[in-house]
Amino acid sequence: MNSNFTLAVHSLTYLALLPGRMSTSEAIAESASVHPVRIRRVLSLLKKHGFISSKEGTGGGFILQADPNDVTLWQLYRLTSAGSLSPKCPAANEQCIVGANMETVLSSIFSDAESYMGQYLSSYSIESMVEMVKQTK
Repeated sequence: MNSNFTLAVHSLTYLALLPGRMSTSEAIAESASVHPVRIRRVLSLLKKHGFISSKEGTGGGFILQADPNDVTLWQLYRLTSAGSLSPKCPAANEQCIVGANMETVLSSIFSDAESYMGQYLSSYSIESMVEMVKQTK
């Protein structure tokens, strides 16, 4: 999993706490303690997939378009990190039964693990993230 997943969840949770209001990438970046350019890359991806919209100029920024109840962490994982659990195997010795088959075997196991993780992450929405953030104040 990469940090884009965390930043996507952070950004959408932040925007969900501002229903109907815009926020700048600078404000979101400050909340996440990252450079605004990193947030803008993630926001661009979220905008491209319809989770948010933006307005340029004075009073502009980003606003949540999707219903926070409908956006799951699994959707965001697939968008930002799909396949990141895949094992990175070195060049194999094709003359050895282990070397010739290890990548295939591990890939199958990690693919199954990602599917199980998907089932779990599907049970969490941006709205549930909002509620958990509010409870931990």
